[in-house]
Amino acid sequence: EVQLQASGGGLAQAGESLRLSCAASGFTFDDYAIGWFRQAPGKEQEEVSCISSSLGSTYYADSVKGRFTISSDNAKNTVYLQMNSLKPEDTAVYYCAAAPGCAVIARTTDYWGQGTQVTVSS
Repeated sequence: EVQLQASGGGLAQAGESLRLSCAASGFTFDDYAIGWFRQAPGKEQEEVSCISSSLGSTYYADSVKGRFTISSDNAKNTVYLQMNSLKPEDTAVYYCAAAPGCAVIARTTDYWGQGTQVTVSS
């Protein structure tokens, strides 16, 4: 059974940090790029970041560049999203997803995880 288990969300104050985790199972982790998306109430879904371990590539949305860092622990089949200098506008439900590559993850995803809520207060 394919699973993407997102965790690590919670409540933070502006300027604080949170680390999200996405634990994958049921598929060949090394064959996929893992991305993070977020959706805030009343807003469209946004691709936040993506990592392709096989290609050694990463992607960040402009809105999080310089504040968020994505990393992968292939031994644990887990991708992390370190979120620093959080802002109230980072408040959203964060989802992880798997796709054949970061270049296509915004258009097509093979697997989705459940969301984890991140709430940043000012």
